Amino acid sequence: MKELQLKYGCNPNQKPSRVYMNDGNELPITVLNGKPGYINLLDGLNGWQLVKELKQATGLPAATSFKHVSPAGAAVGLEMSDVLKKIYWVDDLKDLSPLACAYARARGADRMSSFGDFISLSDPCDESTALLIKREVSDGVIAPGYSPEALEILKQKKNGNYCILQIDENYVPEPLEHKEVFGITFEQGRNNLEINKDLLNDVVTDNKDIPESAKIDLMIALITLKYTQSNSVCYAKDGQAIGIGAGQQSRVHCTRLAGQKADNWFLRQAPQVLNLPFKEKIRRADRDNAIDVYIGEEYMDVLADGQWEKVFTEKPAVFTKEEKRAWLDQMQDVALGSDAFFPFGDNIERAHKSGVKYIAQPGGSVRDDNVIEVCNKYGMAMAFTKIRLFHH
Repeated sequence: MKELQLKYGCNPNQKPSRVYMNDGNELPITVLNGKPGYINLLDGLNGWQLVKELKQATGLPAATSFKHVSPAGAAVGLEMSDVLKKIYWVDDLKDLSPLACAYARARGADRMSSFGDFISLSDPCDESTALLIKREVSDGVIAPGYSPEALEILKQKKNGNYCILQIDENYVPEPLEHKEVFGITFEQGRNNLEINKDLLNDVVTDNKDIPESAKIDLMIALITLKYTQSNSVCYAKDGQAIGIGAGQQSRVHCTRLAGQKADNWFLRQAPQVLNLPFKEKIRRADRDNAIDVYIGEEYMDVLADGQWEKVFTEKPAVFTKEEKRAWLDQMQDVALGSDAFFPFGDNIERAHKSGVKYIAQPGGSVRDDNVIEVCNKYGMAMAFTKIRLFHH
């Protein structure tokens, strides 16, 4: 297939819309089911690059959950603890494959943002992963292949209209890429920079110790940032992104946004949240929204009389600010990546509140000394990668 006609572009008024190869070659994607939209393809192709690089960097199956051309979550296929299985709502599924574990982590880290996502998988989709995808609200999936069982399961979604794309895993794009804005064509070399552990060799803090597990988390953060709308900051832990701040004009706002998401990820593991008395037949989206409100500052929106009865069998106690802070103080060994340098130490101060111990950032700010000083105050290890990862 050399060309794919689309219903419309980013918005319904943007017609006509299509994707095609400038050189006249076949498209590297095949539509196996459904009809992809313009934004679906942007999400899928960016996500495919992300998971392909995660697999190359770690050797593990990888998955990402994309929304509006930025990842809501990204992860590799490591085993999950019982607590993680519970907060990701997969504790009822048995024998999850490594690829399914990767998607459960990617989808579960920020369930509010991942609602209606587009999924990218580094490996052929197996039955285990398909069964997990089937139960979530999602627009589509892209992978290098599908088992017959997985394909049959996925074709049942959306009344048979679920978008299923197959990518040619051997496809290599041209070294120059083009983008048109306001009738003007932009040209640049593709960002083919390989992210590996060598980027973490220049540790500029007093603490020089970055263990192997933290290096994997830092690579996950940096590769995620490579395909996240800038400015962007990513918190990662135990083989997955746990908080992504994308598209903010101020870097400290990125750090705060991503840090709040990381905090929410950890707060969901607190006993007060794990033991919430949900009604038996509550919809998954309503349950996720109730949790998000319950752990936030507007908790009375879900605990007020006349409201809690809609989702709970009994009224939960307030999860107080002091209780939340005490729980968050237990979060440790979090990794943090930034797509450009930190201009001030306030970013590090905020990162410390979310348990950050390992940082990878380009360096090069006139205030590097201040940033290093704050890291040293908290015993953090920070590497200067000397590479920027802007993505637009």
